[in-house]
Amino acid sequence: MELLAEAMAFAIDAHGGTKRKGDGSPAILHAMEAAAVAATLTDDSEVLAAAVLHDTVEDTGASLEEIRTRFGDRVAGLVGAESEDKMTHLPPEESWRARKEAAIGQLRAARDPGVAVIALGDKLSNLRALYRSKERQGAAMWDCFHQRDPEAHHWYYRTIADVLAPLSASAAWREYDWLIRQVFDEASAAGAEDAE
Repeated sequence: MELLAEAMAFAIDAHGGTKRKGDGSPAILHAMEAAAVAATLTDDSEVLAAAVLHDTVEDTGASLEEIRTRFGDRVAGLVGAESEDKMTHLPPEESWRARKEAAIGQLRAARDPGVAVIALGDKLSNLRALYRSKERQGAAMWDCFHQRDPEAHHWYYRTIADVLAPLSASAAWREYDWLIRQVFDEASAAGAEDAE
């Protein structure tokens, strides 16, 4: 657990006081929640360390080389697989779909099963936050995102669920699937189609 403790300390320092875009909660809590979900699926210390670190390269000043030096090649590889190319040459609202398609492609191509575990922890934490935001704000919750079309988000989260189907026997995947249905009103949409 020494590796995990070191990763937690590094992530706390890297994220500092930054807040999450969707719900304004401290970014470090998302990192810890993603790792807590991952811990329900594995006790692999490198995967858990990478889960805590999964947003440090994408969202803080940390570099992948710094992660590699401090935590080793595998942890760096896992963090790299979870780090989205921000495509900074384009406005975020224009690059959103391409960034998500690239992230899905990276997840599909991953050879290390730890990548799927971290992805499920990350995306389940995101969906929990979206569910809470929907309860508080309704459709206005999408206003803080670069991509404001909920159907685009629905496509992304459902596609991730399909890619992560090998984990579908786990409680984490089942919760993820349930939250997709709640956040995006899948049951209502299916009921409306049946009524036609």
